[in-house]
Amino acid sequence: MFGSKLELKTEAQIRTMRRAGLVTRAALAAARAASVPGATTAEVDAAAAAVIAEAGARSNFKGYHGFPAVACISVNEEIVHGIPGARVLEAGDLVSIDCGAIVDGYHGDSAFTLCVGGWEHASAADRRLSDITEESMWAGIAAFARAKRVGEIGAAIEEFALAEAPDLGLLEDYTGHGIGTQMHMEPEVLNYRARNLGPKIRPGLCLAIEPMLVAGDIASRTLDDDWTVVTVDGARAAHWEHTVARHERGIWVLTAEDGGAERLAAYGVTPVPLED
Repeated sequence: MFGSKLELKTEAQIRTMRRAGLVTRAALAAARAASVPGATTAEVDAAAAAVIAEAGARSNFKGYHGFPAVACISVNEEIVHGIPGARVLEAGDLVSIDCGAIVDGYHGDSAFTLCVGGWEHASAADRRLSDITEESMWAGIAAFARAKRVGEIGAAIEEFALAEAPDLGLLEDYTGHGIGTQMHMEPEVLNYRARNLGPKIRPGLCLAIEPMLVAGDIASRTLDDDWTVVTVDGARAAHWEHTVARHERGIWVLTAEDGGAERLAAYGVTPVPLED
């Protein structure tokens, strides 16, 4: 998909990726705060862009194959790659925001789903969709901590999603990926079980783990803008993503403030940061 060789990072390079991850996290926090009823998706994008610029970092989304913004903002039936613009957000909209930053040549990439106006404005179905998608991601990250091959991550994601919500659709056309000196690198990280378990996991491997679930059928199509992917049946979608490093002593969620400690505790996994 992206090439043939895995890029394994040194501990110093992972620390640089942590800096990129924290800029990404801060940009997403600004985007979250800007996602209020009455705001346009362009205004949400601008909030993320300001944080990236202030940090002295660069966006890895803007200009990527011509993408015109620093964040993908996907609303309701939009699954991924939504282009920010004049659309006005309304209370109860389900919005997925995907963003990344480059620091000293290394990339961060992360995404989350929110309900405009707060989760009190969401339907029970939308809240469940987002929660299951998020926890599927954490199940995949926990698997990365112990896995011998990359394919075990997708198996863990699918196992959790099917056990908790067999009525939801787990997207197969869009996957996670390796990340480092480029945003998208080998290996491809499937969000489902496959016979081929893929490459062996070695210290220095950094991955973007990002399941996407929908409330209906997984069939999707791309709009005329050549970017925005929507569900064919109009069902709502959710998308969660973190950048994660595997090093000699464990894993570290580079785009989570606590390195993933709080959410990974339920899986018996303790992330290990690489301190300066």
